[in-house]
Amino acid sequence: MRQSVFPDRKSSTVSLLRPTLRSLLVAFVLTVAALPLAVAPNASTAQTLPTLGDTEREGLSPLMERKLGEQIMRDIRHDPDYLDDGPLLEYLNNFGSNLVSVRPDVRGEAGYDFFFFAVRDPVLNAFALPGGFIAVHSGLLLAAQSESELASVLAHEIGHVAQRHIARMIGQQKQNSMIQLASIVLGALAGVSKVGGDAAMATMMGGTGVAIQRQLNFSRDAEREADRVGLQILRDGGFDTSGMVAFFGRLQSASRNFGDAVPPYLLTHPLTTERIADIQARIRDQRYKQRADNPDFQLIRARVRILQDSSAQGIRTAQVYFESQLRQNTKMQIMVSKYGLAYAAYLQRSYDKAESLLQEARAASQPMVPSILFANLEIDIKIAKKQGAQALQLADATRKQFPLSRVAAHQYADALIESQRYDQAVAYLRDQAQLYRHEVAVQDLLAKAYAGQGKQALQHMALAESYVLSGSLPAALEQLGIARKAPDATFYDQAMIDARERELKEQWKDEMADSKGRS
Repeated sequence: MRQSVFPDRKSSTVSLLRPTLRSLLVAFVLTVAALPLAVAPNASTAQTLPTLGDTEREGLSPLMERKLGEQIMRDIRHDPDYLDDGPLLEYLNNFGSNLVSVRPDVRGEAGYDFFFFAVRDPVLNAFALPGGFIAVHSGLLLAAQSESELASVLAHEIGHVAQRHIARMIGQQKQNSMIQLASIVLGALAGVSKVGGDAAMATMMGGTGVAIQRQLNFSRDAEREADRVGLQILRDGGFDTSGMVAFFGRLQSASRNFGDAVPPYLLTHPLTTERIADIQARIRDQRYKQRADNPDFQLIRARVRILQDSSAQGIRTAQVYFESQLRQNTKMQIMVSKYGLAYAAYLQRSYDKAESLLQEARAASQPMVPSILFANLEIDIKIAKKQGAQALQLADATRKQFPLSRVAAHQYADALIESQRYDQAVAYLRDQAQLYRHEVAVQDLLAKAYAGQGKQALQHMALAESYVLSGSLPAALEQLGIARKAPDATFYDQAMIDARERELKEQWKDEMADSKGRS
């Protein structure tokens, strides 16, 4: 698992997980992480997904599957290679949600809320976690040349989640474990008989071989099911299904350069000649659909190129790449490269240069639809330059233009704080906290606004809620302890702190008991 999902990393995300979670991840990643391949070309758009049988579902309930996914995600979010970048996360989740909305039945009986995210890793890979969490590597985002190619990755992962392949695999593993246990017992009996030790070893290995074959067979079945769901989503969503062929072609060509060192992507996403030929045959009779990409796709790829390696040398390397792309002299390349150079300059704290490059990128984007990514970066630059009033004016206009953008909402609150409008920021963020109860960023910003007001008790109470949402209950309890000792803590604050502390201690006790039960 560590090699296939987070390869070539000395401190992998998986290494942060508890042993029980790590062992489960090792088991399911090879089964559930894969790209979309084929579906019958004449399938009806009204066709619904099959419901799994009770026997296959009993391995892991939908509630436990989601809980497991949330536990894993808490650890992944603490990993430095988790790309906690607002514009990137917003793009992926808007794009992924649109894919899910094409076929609402992919939510299935579990009704999962999907969450899409990225991890910093140049190796081509993507994977699904229990409960609707889907990840892509930064390397795969850069390798995808169109939104249809990116959709071909995400749609197949959605198919794995929709068909609950993780729950089914666990049910399958229970049967495999019985086969292996029986073979070990028979092998031990053969070892003490006249037959001898060689026969004992053969018996044990034979049982293990049967279990492995059953797992491989299950994996193939899972791939076929996810293939069907994935191509249904692509077709019904108006994507170019031939984009899969182009993506696979580049991947297969690149794999020839690895020799015996097979890339992790191919270990978790096996591309046999038969399967590639199958997808080509199945899409041959489909009507070609040309789909224009959203300009944000190319802008996000420029951002990811820098996020993949944001070290000083990595940024310089990205700048050289963007400069070379400017030679193509197309409006799209000028827009994307200038944006990438502007973002690089911003990270290098060359704010005037970043602002100038961003204006050039925006000019090259005309007459395309205005991108929120331009506004996001401009607001960040204004805040960095301590131009609070200008940042607030732009942030207010942006949130009104893009009312569904969570990044715009967060930047508006940040601009209020930077403009020292703390009372207005607190009022806005308290409303946001009621509407978006699971957003860590809202609680962090609220703590910052309370700090500006000098309200220490409320500041640490907000930080406690931030830690709760991040899954760090001990840190949350520590913040509540600090809040209790704050000189401005009122009787009402003390009562709230006591009640919340009791609740969190009970939750922590249950989690520790649950953890011991699994170990």
